Amino acid sequence: MTFSTAATALIGLAIATGCASCSSASLPPTASAPVKTAAKPTALLVPESVPELTTVEVTPLVEGLEHPWSLAWLPNGDLLITERPGRLRLVRQGKLEPTAIAGLPADLFAQGQGGLLDIAVDPQFEQNRWVYFSYAAGTEAVNRVQVARGKLNGLRLENVEVIFTVRPDKSSAQHFGSRLAWLPDRTLLIAIGDGGNPPVELNGRLIRHQAQMPESGLGKIHRINRDGSIPADNPFRNQPKAQASLWSLGHRNIQGLAVDPKTGTVWSTEHGSRGGDELNQIKAGENYGWPEVTFSQEYWGAEITPLRTQAGMIDPHLVWTPAIAPSGITVYRGTKVPDWQGKIFAGGLVGRDIRVIQLSPEGQATNVSRIPIGARVRDVRQGPSGDLYVLTDESSGKLIRVRSTTASTQS
Repeated sequence: MTFSTAATALIGLAIATGCASCSSASLPPTASAPVKTAAKPTALLVPESVPELTTVEVTPLVEGLEHPWSLAWLPNGDLLITERPGRLRLVRQGKLEPTAIAGLPADLFAQGQGGLLDIAVDPQFEQNRWVYFSYAAGTEAVNRVQVARGKLNGLRLENVEVIFTVRPDKSSAQHFGSRLAWLPDRTLLIAIGDGGNPPVELNGRLIRHQAQMPESGLGKIHRINRDGSIPADNPFRNQPKAQASLWSLGHRNIQGLAVDPKTGTVWSTEHGSRGGDELNQIKAGENYGWPEVTFSQEYWGAEITPLRTQAGMIDPHLVWTPAIAPSGITVYRGTKVPDWQGKIFAGGLVGRDIRVIQLSPEGQATNVSRIPIGARVRDVRQGPSGDLYVLTDESSGKLIRVRSTTASTQS
């Protein structure tokens, strides 16, 4: 679906009707009260129906994964896959090793949305063997996200150490976020959710309001050095009461985080509540609005806020209503498929597909299509072969290869 005058019309209609034009018939308008600002949001509202990309071949490679969450390649071509119940798996020469990698922390909390989550390989892995991972730690009553690293030795992690802990602690097994991404300077971004849906509270308020509090680590993107120390140039480091690790704030539950390997631009996908899922371009020191500004509603239909945009807060690039529940994303920079060059590929849990987002030279979304997968898509990555690799979030999940049938070469 190409955006242009149609997008402009949708934006204008969204202000008046709360995106009724892009919702299913059963979904109430996003905004039932007038927007309390003269500014118009710049977000493009994705129509419910978008064209299907048919020039692809979808092939299952590995089956029998229990709720896989993330994947990362080692320099030798081996593949690491996290399973949310608390296992780290190795795929070697296309075969899943029957024994999981040992050495994960004993305090891993695998309930609800919690468990073993993202995985990232050190940029200098061949020299230091470090593997980084995010996970939920604690109990249902008191839990948090932690980032740890360990040295991979065969099928064991050694010298495991926690290098980052999100504070404050929270209750409930919701909204951990937990995506990891390397910046070009080899610092690590960590995306953290706001802690949960109503009625979950912290200190007498709905926990979602932590996303706007610089003194809280919830609802933020953080930036750390590889050893867990805080970079001197972090944007909030010298702000009174703010956590020094903060990179951006105002996030609900980021499930996709990727750095464009060509430009260094940071992109994220974020779950709304009922509708209002977002694609954001992340910049240091910026506020992305949640929960003061959103296109989403409460799950039961009530309004969260009448505001769709506000001065001092960054509008999303794209908004999906109804929700697709966006998950892992990648920016394609391979040479195998010229037509994919520079496009964002975003998984969809509810959408059960991959959304293909074309960007203009200025970095604005101009076109969206979809690749049906037929299962909940948890992660999407570009592999060394130049193909896409997908994890499906199921009790018997799969690793799937998505290959273009018009690629310049096949491997």
